[in-house]
Amino acid sequence: MDRFSFLNAANTAYFAELYDKYLQHPDSVEPSWRAFFQGFDFGIAESGLAPDVAAAPTSSGVPENLQKEFQVVKLIDGYRTRGHLFTKTNPVRDRRQYTPSLELGNFGLSERDLDTTFTAGEILGIGSNTLREIITHLEKIYCESIGVEYMFIRRPEEIQWIQDKLNINDNHPDFSADTKKKILKKLNEAVSFETFLHTKYVGQKRFSLEGGESFIPAVDAIIEAAADRGVKEFVMGMAHRGRLNTLTNIFGKNAKDIFSEFDGKDYDQEVFDGDVKYHLGWTSSRLTDSGKEININIAPNPSHLETVGAVVEGISRAKQDRHHFDNPQEVLPIIVHGDAAIAGQGIVYEVIQMAQLDGYTTKGTIHIVINNQIGFTTNYLDARSSTYCTDVAKTTLSPVLHVNADDAEAVVHAALFALDFRMTFGRDVFIDLLGYRKYGHNEGDEPRFTQPKLYKAIANHDNARDIYANRLKSEGVIDDNYVKQLEEEYKDKLEEKLEKSREEDTTRITAIMQDEWEGFEPATEDEMMKPVDTTFDLEGLTEIAKSITKLPEDKKFLRKINKIIEGRHAMYFEDNKIDWGLAELLAYGSLLKEGFDVRMTGQDVERGTFSHRHAVTKVEDSEEEIVLLNNLEGEQGHMYIFNSLLSEYGVVGFDYGYAMASPKTLPIWEAQFGDFSNGAQIMLDQYISAAEDKWKLQNGLVMLLPHGYEGQGAEHSSARMERYLQLCAVDNMYVADCTTPANFYHLLRRQLKTNYRKPLIVFTPKSLLRHPKVNSTKEELANGSFQMTIDDSVVKAEKVKTLVFVTGKFYYDLLAQREELDRDDVALVRVEQLFPLPKKEMRAAIAKYKNADDVVWAQEEPRNMGAYGHLLMHLPEAQKFRICSRKFYGAPAAGSSVRFKRRHQRVIDDVFDKNSNNQ
Repeated sequence: MDRFSFLNAANTAYFAELYDKYLQHPDSVEPSWRAFFQGFDFGIAESGLAPDVAAAPTSSGVPENLQKEFQVVKLIDGYRTRGHLFTKTNPVRDRRQYTPSLELGNFGLSERDLDTTFTAGEILGIGSNTLREIITHLEKIYCESIGVEYMFIRRPEEIQWIQDKLNINDNHPDFSADTKKKILKKLNEAVSFETFLHTKYVGQKRFSLEGGESFIPAVDAIIEAAADRGVKEFVMGMAHRGRLNTLTNIFGKNAKDIFSEFDGKDYDQEVFDGDVKYHLGWTSSRLTDSGKEININIAPNPSHLETVGAVVEGISRAKQDRHHFDNPQEVLPIIVHGDAAIAGQGIVYEVIQMAQLDGYTTKGTIHIVINNQIGFTTNYLDARSSTYCTDVAKTTLSPVLHVNADDAEAVVHAALFALDFRMTFGRDVFIDLLGYRKYGHNEGDEPRFTQPKLYKAIANHDNARDIYANRLKSEGVIDDNYVKQLEEEYKDKLEEKLEKSREEDTTRITAIMQDEWEGFEPATEDEMMKPVDTTFDLEGLTEIAKSITKLPEDKKFLRKINKIIEGRHAMYFEDNKIDWGLAELLAYGSLLKEGFDVRMTGQDVERGTFSHRHAVTKVEDSEEEIVLLNNLEGEQGHMYIFNSLLSEYGVVGFDYGYAMASPKTLPIWEAQFGDFSNGAQIMLDQYISAAEDKWKLQNGLVMLLPHGYEGQGAEHSSARMERYLQLCAVDNMYVADCTTPANFYHLLRRQLKTNYRKPLIVFTPKSLLRHPKVNSTKEELANGSFQMTIDDSVVKAEKVKTLVFVTGKFYYDLLAQREELDRDDVALVRVEQLFPLPKKEMRAAIAKYKNADDVVWAQEEPRNMGAYGHLLMHLPEAQKFRICSRKFYGAPAAGSSVRFKRRHQRVIDDVFDKNSNNQ
C-alpha cells in the first residue's frame, strides 16, 4: 500500500492548517507531523529549488492535490513574510524592486491553478476558495497602502492575533461617514495651519509637516481610542518636524502663543532664557469626543535628535510608578521619530532595549516615524544599510506597519491597529508613515540642489487633504463646498489669534507638568546656599538600622553576605563608626520613612561596582532578591533599585525624565566609573545643565560619579569634574565632592528637603569606601547637617603658615603625609561643595588662618582638569593661590603604576614645600 494513501481520505483543510502552523512555529506541531513536513521540504530542497519558492516533486508520493494545497499555504506564507516589500506605500516615487517576487511560478503554481478551489483559503478566514480569490485577498491585506512586518515575532499568540486582525475586512478600514469627516477635519487643520504660517511668516523656520499631514488625524485617533480603552495620560516626544502643528492641533496650545513666538518677542521673565518655538514642551487636559478627560504631555526637546525618546520613557515610568502602579498601561508613551534619525542615532537602540526590562518598561510604546525619505540633504540610500529605517524594531520583535501617508484612512487604521496591539500585549509597535517633505530641511532651504528629480515630483503632488476630500466626494460623503467651508472657518480662527497675539509685547513660556510640581518654586543661588534642616530622629534612625542590618533568618545567604550585614550591625550598634555604604543606605531609609520614594539605577548598582552597597541581596539557593530597605517598620515609601543595561546616554535620559515627573522621588544614576558618564554628554549639555534656563524645568536627578586617583589608569581615575564645573552657571545645579559618610548622608537628604529641585553631581569615592579614617557617628547623621566646607580641627590657627584648600579623596593623601611629616603649620580645609562655590566660607578660612603666607589649591588631577579652572573663574582670590597639581596632560592619568605613583607623590610633596616649582 502507498505509505501516503491515508492522505487521500483526510481533510485537506486540516493538513493545510497544520502545514501553515508548521511554517510559522515548527515546534508547535506534533513531532511525527513535524518530521513529515520536514521530509516534504527536504524533497523540495533536493529538487534544487528553494523551499519557499518551489513545488514539491510529484514523485514524493504525496497526493498532487495536497501538494498544491501545501504550495498555496507557502504562497500565503510568502505574502505574510514578504508582502510588505511589494506595497503601494510610497506616495512620490516608485519602490525598489525585490527578488524573489510573489509571482505564482515561484511557488510551484501557475495561471492554470487560478480557478481551482483550495481549502487553504480557510487560513485567511474566507473558506475554501479559488486561488484567484485567495490572491485578491492577500494583495488587499499585505500589498496595498499598508505593509506589515510581523513574521519574525516568536510568540505564536501574537502572530495569531495579528493575522486575525489583518483578516478583518482584508486589513482595510470600515469607517462611518462621521469618522471620515473627523479625519478630514483634522487633515484640514494640519494643512491649513502650515499654509497660514507659510503666508504670514515667509522664510521663517517652522519645520513644516507638509507631506506628512496624516500624522495629525492618526495621533488624534490614538488619543480618542486609547481614552476609551482606559488610558488616562499620554506622554509624547518628537523632534521639530511638525511639532508646532502638533502643539496646536493635538495639544490645544493657543495659536496666539505660537504667533508671539514667531514674532520673536522677549519673554516676560528676566531669569528665563527660553528656546526656539519648535523645542518647547506643553501639558494640557483634553476632553475626548466620548467625554473622557485625559492628561497629555509633549516633552521639550533639543535639536539633538532622538534624545527626547529616553526622556519620554522616563516620564512615563515615573507617572506609572507614582499614580498608576496597579494599572501602568493607563500611561501611554508615543515617540515620534524621523526616518534618518531612527536609523542613524544609537540612542534609539538603547531605548528600545529597555522596553521589556523590569527597571525601564513602560508596558509598550507606540513609535511613529514621519518618514520624509531624506535626512536634511542625505538620500535614504546613503542614510542606512537596512531595508527600512524601522529595522531596529526587530531587536524587540515589535511589529511594524508601513503606511502610505497619502492614504489618510489607512494611516488612521494602522494607528488604531498599533494601539490595539500595545493595549493587548503591553509591547512596542512601530508605524512607518511614508510621506515626503514639501520644502527643504527648513523653509529657507533649497532641496532641488540635492534631490532635483524627487522635488519635481513633489511640486506636482496634491496634499493628503485634497486627495482624501476628492475620495470622499466620489463616495458621496461630502459635497464640493465642504472643504472650502472647513478651511475658511479654521483660517478665520487663526486670523483672530494672530490679531490678539500682536496686542501683547511679551511672550510667556509655560512649564510642562505643572500639576506634578505644585508647591515647588524655582530657587536662586542665594536660596541654594541657605542651610537646610536634614536632621532625623536618632531613635528613628536606629529602627532603620535594625531593619537593614539583619537578614531574614528563614533564608540562606552566602557566608560573605552574612559577614557584611553583621559587620554593618556592629558598625552602628557596637562601634558607632558608620562607613560610606551604611551611611548611604541610612540616608535612603530616612527618606523612605518620610514618605519619599527612592529610585536608583546604573550598571551594577544593586551590589555596587566596588561591592560596597549590597542594597539587594540574593538568597543563595533560589536567587530570590531581598531589598531590606523595602522592609522597614511601619509606613514607608518605595525603594526602586535596578541594575541598568550597559548604557549611559539612554539610561541617564530615562532617569532624567523620571525626575522630571516625580519631584517627590530621589532619582539617582550611578556611573560604573565616573568618566563613563561622558557617554551621556548630550543629556548633560542639553538637559541637566540647561533645561531650567531653556524650558523652566526643575529636576532633582542625582549623578554619582566614582572619582579618585588610585593608579587604575586613564579611564578609571577621573570623573572629569572640569566638564561639569564648566557647565555650572549661577543656580543651575549642585556639584559636590564629599569626604565623610555623614556629609554624603546629609547631601542626599538635602535633595528632597527643599521646596525646589536642582540636579546634583557628586564625585564619589572608591578607596575611601573602606578607608579606616572615613567613618561617621550615628549622632553626626541624626543631628548634623551638610557642610559646604570642613575646617581643619587639628591644627592651631596661629601656627599655620600654609593653608591648603582641597576636595575629595586627595585630602586623605595629604593628611597622611602631614602626619608622617609631623607638620602642624599646614591647615587642610576641605571644599565639599564645588558649586555653588562656598566663597563666604572659603574667605572665612583665609581670614582665620591670617598668619598663612602660602595659600594653596591642591588637586590630584592635571592642571587643565579638576576644579582649578573653575576656582579661577568664581573666586578672584584664587588668582594668588599656589597651585599644586599634575602638569598639563591630555589623558587624566598615566597607565604605568610606577609613573602614576611618582607623579602623585610629586604633587603631595609640592603641597608641603612652598618653594617648589611645579608650574
